Amino acid sequence: MAFPPIVTATIQSAVLAATSNILAQSLTAYQNETPLVIDWVPVFQFVVFTLVSVPPNFLWQEFLESSFPAYHAAPTSAAVASAAASDEKALEQEEADGKLVEPKLNIANTAIKMLLDQTVGAAVNTFLFSLFMHSIQAAMVRPPGTPLSSPDKSARYLFSRGAIDYGKVDWKAVVARSRAEFYPILVAGWKVWPVVSLINFAFIKSIEGRNLVGGLAGVGWGIYMSLLAAR
Repeated sequence: MAFPPIVTATIQSAVLAATSNILAQSLTAYQNETPLVIDWVPVFQFVVFTLVSVPPNFLWQEFLESSFPAYHAAPTSAAVASAAASDEKALEQEEADGKLVEPKLNIANTAIKMLLDQTVGAAVNTFLFSLFMHSIQAAMVRPPGTPLSSPDKSARYLFSRGAIDYGKVDWKAVVARSRAEFYPILVAGWKVWPVVSLINFAFIKSIEGRNLVGGLAGVGWGIYMSLLAAR
């Protein structure tokens, strides 16, 4: 049974989010020359954010593509030559062979989609990421020395009672931290995501394919964001 594209994209992204966080923890352990002990709490937090954020982003990409299609039908060079020569037989043959028109990249639409994706889309995603991560970290705080506070007990902590308690969240502090790091993260993203967006909009025709390319690029970005969130 095949899943709907939006479900497939969400599952793929969740797996890649978990991978990027584990890689970030591995990198930190290597740099600190300490044994690697996977802390499953931040892995869980990144996966939950991905499960929540990918579906609306999938729909956002669908909206951009339907509003500003990347390709439009244009006459082939052979069809133009036949038309210029008034060769009706050649035009009929090209139509029969499916060579009368071909998809052509719409540069204006691609530029509009990139602009919207890297301004409206990037701004919303950046702020919501910070808001979500700071709030869930506060809701799942583990004071040192308390039971299940160490990384090697993180899996047990996830299934413990009261593992997530949003009553402990100081929302004013969460919003303040999110606002403080908004522009640094946004600017850092502009060094990566415009290139990914250009590749996606110009060369990848399906929304599912674009999400996969974005997810693969997001592994590196996810490592950066995991290290940032762990500070």
